[in-house]
Amino acid sequence: MTTYDLKSLSLPKLTGTALKLFTSAVENPVARRALMPGLLENGGITMLRRMDFTEVPTLYPFIQPKNQIRPEEFKANLQRKPDNFPYRTMSDYARAYRSGETTPLEVAEKVLKAISSSEKSSIDLKLFIAVYRDDVLAQAKASTERYAQKKTLSLLDGVPVAVKDEIDMLPYPTTVGTLFMGKEPVKQDSTLVARLRDAGALLVGKTNMHEIGINPNGYNDTHGTVKNPYDPACDSGGSSSGSASAVAAGIVPAAIGADGGGSIRIPASLCGIVGLKSTFGRISEFGAAPLCWSVAHLGPLAASVEDAALVYSIIAGVDQKDHNTVQQPAVTLKDWNVPDLKGITGGIYPEWFEHANPEVVKTNYALVEQLKARGMTIKEISIPDLNATRVAHAVTILAEMAACMRQYADHRKEQGAPVRLNLVIGEALTAIDYLQAQRMRTRAINNFNTVFEGVDVILTPATAKAAQPVLPGGREGGWSDLSLDTEMMRFIIPGNLLGLPAISFPSGYDVRGMPVGMQAIGRHWEENLLLRVAYNAEQVVERKLPKIYFG
Repeated sequence: MTTYDLKSLSLPKLTGTALKLFTSAVENPVARRALMPGLLENGGITMLRRMDFTEVPTLYPFIQPKNQIRPEEFKANLQRKPDNFPYRTMSDYARAYRSGETTPLEVAEKVLKAISSSEKSSIDLKLFIAVYRDDVLAQAKASTERYAQKKTLSLLDGVPVAVKDEIDMLPYPTTVGTLFMGKEPVKQDSTLVARLRDAGALLVGKTNMHEIGINPNGYNDTHGTVKNPYDPACDSGGSSSGSASAVAAGIVPAAIGADGGGSIRIPASLCGIVGLKSTFGRISEFGAAPLCWSVAHLGPLAASVEDAALVYSIIAGVDQKDHNTVQQPAVTLKDWNVPDLKGITGGIYPEWFEHANPEVVKTNYALVEQLKARGMTIKEISIPDLNATRVAHAVTILAEMAACMRQYADHRKEQGAPVRLNLVIGEALTAIDYLQAQRMRTRAINNFNTVFEGVDVILTPATAKAAQPVLPGGREGGWSDLSLDTEMMRFIIPGNLLGLPAISFPSGYDVRGMPVGMQAIGRHWEENLLLRVAYNAEQVVERKLPKIYFG
């Protein structure tokens, strides 16, 4: 019998001056010797150091498929949208363009106006780091001409899409949310952006993010804290904060994010949209900032499951510029929009599923009942070593980020206090810590493979809490709330450390009207099955627009 070993934490919350003073103390070599042992103990690092392993390290979670996967391209769902679906989808844009109701150029003007309005209003959502108006209009004009000539490139032609400022896109620099990186425009598109551009997407700008993506919230010391459109007093989640908030606010139907530790799925959940993190190696990382090599994933955030599937179908696949992608099986979207779940078994680990806010648990169990009504079989499961898996991920991502940022050591004081604190902890980790984490990765892969012998997907809440109010003073000077971070990240770790595909999708709202999300985790390379689960959930969950909406 597996013992559930994840714990809720009750650690001090730091903001403003207190956070800056604590960070400065940890950066001081003398004070660090006194403070670091406690930080490592609280983070579980000393526990990982004591563990014995027979497993060899897994440095990258490459998993070969057991079954032959046949390619199948995206097929739009031409049925009517659910009555409870208020967002404009990519298919809506395509139909409006083809009917002559509007043009990409007219839409571009409206998007630019909405972005400007969001920045000039009394509640600035802080969505974008950079938007180049002339470039956006030039793309829109070219798309409008293609529609006039009936030479469109794809369903995505002329549809506005935003891109996280962690990913190279002409003619912008890539600042990764910092003050000092990306001083010059990039020389070429990332592979992901190049594929979107080849499909005719209207690339409207670079979205705001948590600085270097190191925390699961929307704080940015340089560009301002991203606000949640459902309640601007609440956090948007991170680190793909601007991408999620821009989609939720109706400025774009989809955006691109990056996910090293829930950075697509957490903000998607808190902002009430869909976020897909695919299998490790499925989407090229060429042209993305090299922040955390072995846990990094790029992917779509979208208002609808169909839009997430469409964007995924365009950006996924082999890329010779990224060797991590070349061994993947064929991309398939087989049965992604079949309107039932017959023959699919969902696994629930009750202790894990219920380790969340009571409203989150109740809302997600209600959706489980709806999924059962659509044909899904539910089976109770247990998963060992979840806490050690959590710690192994923390060691891996912090060590890799600290190594990545060493070349910018002279700019440390230009970074926000929460970023600096995490980097100091990452620098305190040893080579043995890192190898212990990779040996734990091997064990965890085996643990989950065993579970997937009996179920097709694992269901959890997306986050243990809905979006929370930003701490007083946190919006201006940042905050450190490791207890809340643990709640937000409780369910997302296996997707990153083990390279498993996972999707976050809306399951309802709490009494405040804040979105609640569910997560489905799948076997490697079975993104189509996750999309099918999310698609069926979308048919039964009532969607509500946020307080701030520009669509």
